[in-house]
This record gives sequence, C-alpha cells and structure tokens, in this order.
Amino acid sequence: MSNSESYPPAFRGLTNDGDPPATAEIEPVLIQDKDIQIPVIDLERLDKEILREACREWGIFRLENHGVPLPLMSQLQEISESLLNLPFKNKRELFAAVNSPLSYFYGTPALNRSGDVLQRGTRASNMNMVEGFNVPLQSLSKIPSSSTSCDDVDAQQSKLSSFRVLMDEYGRHITRIATSLFDAIAQTLNLELSGDQRSEYLSESTGLIRVYRYPRRSGVAAGEALGMEVHTDSSVISILKEDESGGLEIMKGEEWFCVNPVANTFIVNLGDMMQAISDNEYKSVKHRVKTKKNMKTERHSVCYFVFPERDFVIKSSRYKPFAYSEFEAQVQADVQSLGTKIGLPRFIPHSPLFL
Repeated sequence: MSNSESYPPAFRGLTNDGDPPATAEIEPVLIQDKDIQIPVIDLERLDKEILREACREWGIFRLENHGVPLPLMSQLQEISESLLNLPFKNKRELFAAVNSPLSYFYGTPALNRSGDVLQRGTRASNMNMVEGFNVPLQSLSKIPSSSTSCDDVDAQQSKLSSFRVLMDEYGRHITRIATSLFDAIAQTLNLELSGDQRSEYLSESTGLIRVYRYPRRSGVAAGEALGMEVHTDSSVISILKEDESGGLEIMKGEEWFCVNPVANTFIVNLGDMMQAISDNEYKSVKHRVKTKKNMKTERHSVCYFVFPERDFVIKSSRYKPFAYSEFEAQVQADVQSLGTKIGLPRFIPHSPLFL
C-alpha cells in the first residue's frame, strides 16, 4: 500500500507521495521563525520559583525527570503510528465502531465533547494538515471487540487492543504528572485547596489524549503550511509528547519562536482555564504547528488535556463567573458560526467580544 492511501483524500495531493494540484489552498507562512529555549522544570526536584516564573512569563515549559518509562513511550508511539498508517477507510471504520469511545478526525483539531469534528463557519482558515485519534481516558475499558472474523480485522483489533493497554498505562502516568504539577502551581498562587476542591479545578475524569499525525508535504507553495492553526488550549494543563520532527511554535511578545524537540522530555503548556484561575497572572500560551516542505518524516505527537469539572464555576476578577461547560459551549458555538475560537475574551466584562 502506498503511504498516501493512509491519508484522508483531501491530504493526498499535498503529500510527498503525489503531485500537488495546481490550485491547492494552504496558508503560506513566509517568515523564518527563530529558535527559543523555554524554561526547564525538573519534576524530581521541583523548584517553585522557577515554576512560577515559567507560568507567569511563558505559559509553557519543558518537563524532565517525569518518571514515565521510556519503553512505554516508545511502544505507544510505535502502535499509534501503526494505527495511523492503516488505510484511511479502515481507520474510519475501526474507530467508528458502535459504542466505541474513540474517534478519528482530520483537517481540524476542533472537536465536540464526543470527539466528533465540529462543522466550522465560513470564516474558518484553510484546512489544518493534521489527523488523529481522540481518546477519553475514563472510557478506555468500553472499547468494543470486533464481531467480524477475518484476518485483517483480527490484526487491526489486536493493534487496537494493544493501543488500549498502553494508553491506559500511559494515562495513569500522565494523570499523576498533571495533578502533581497542578498542586505545585496552586501553591505558587497561594491557592489552598482540599482534595475535593482540587478535583473541581482539575478533574481527572475529564482527562483525554489526542494522538496526532502531521503528514509529509510536497512543495506545493512558497513558505510553509500550518499543520495546526494558531490557538490556545481550553484546558487547565496540556502535556505534550512529540517526536524528533519539530514544528511546534509559540508566540512570545509579538514574535513566533520554534520550540525544538528534546528527547525524553514533555512540553507542558497552560490553558485558558489556568489563566482564568490565576486572574491572568499566568498565561495561556498561543501556539501552532508548522509542517515544512519536503519534510523527511511525518510528525507524530501525543497530547494530554485535563479540565475543571464541567459545572464548576470559575470566579475571577478579570472575567464574569462561568462554568467550564458554559465556556466549552461558547467555544463550540464560535467555531461553528465564525470558524474560529474566541475563548476568554468572550467573558471579559466591557470587552467588545463580551457575551
């Protein structure tokens, strides 16, 4: 099978496995961005002052000595790549099984709570060169077994079963990291939280993982194309494991900077909910992913997102009180009507974007 057969049809003319169509529409990015070294946090010897500075000035940091076994990360990447390399039709069928909590998406990272792609308004930017799987961690045990018997289906279900086992173990590790980091960040904000209160701010039951693939791209236009458009995460905390391909960029000040990959580390970025919880003391960092022309390899990454309890009301001097479910509904409404997320500015009193 040609590798292009594993891509969604809309991607195939833009990859290295095919000739680009003359009218291909992708968003050009013409400026060569600079590399930047983001702060480094050592989870084994966590320095609260370094953490506070990273959250206040950057909204993103690199995490080392995180305690996730390297063989587990390697095996998870291998099985994830294997599933993403299945023919497009097979992937859709495998992840569209009745009652399966998993979902497959492509062309946009804008999904609803069930993991289905949101239909975007006419002002949406061009297609994002990304595909992946949405994995709610609390529902992994509900992945159904196949009722069809054939060699191909059995092999694919075997892969999916291995994926579930590895994802379950990885999810326990990454949840541990997120709760440890949140506790430390709460201390830097002088938030004294009981166990029950912490679960309102950061609910483990909301944790989900998205496995992404960004295809190799032919030289279809000058400059570079966006694998994922400019955005902030809606989460409290997001924890990214990426391969060596690179492509992640962050905005600091009014400039874009490349964050180069470092083996055996995670990238942790704060989301909109952490910015609101901190009264804007900490930042939800703007970021994007580029896919460079004629990349030698695809880019693969795995990202964990965790949110507050849906009905928990966040009270802040900067925003009107809102429940996370209200924020989520507004983001989805904006994506569907405007084609893009507005986010926190919708909740700033007296802002032109205020609801």
